[in-house]
Amino acid sequence: MSVFSQIFHFYKEGFQSLSQNGKRLWLIIILKLLILFGIFKIFFFKDYLNSRFQTDQEKIEYITDQLTNTTP
Repeated sequence: MSVFSQIFHFYKEGFQSLSQNGKRLWLIIILKLLILFGIFKIFFFKDYLNSRFQTDQEKIEYITDQLTNTTP
């Protein structure tokens, strides 16, 4: 049995043995994360590079400049 299979079975058995309240709480947590990251994607993580640059080379130059720029 591979390591990934063992890990999968470990978590599968753990979630199956949860009480009904525990399963509900995990469902709420997962829904909140999906909603939260969905809102972040829409409002905060705009497609900045595609809206400002036309070619991949321009995008690469901009990213390189931003990563190596030492001025605050």
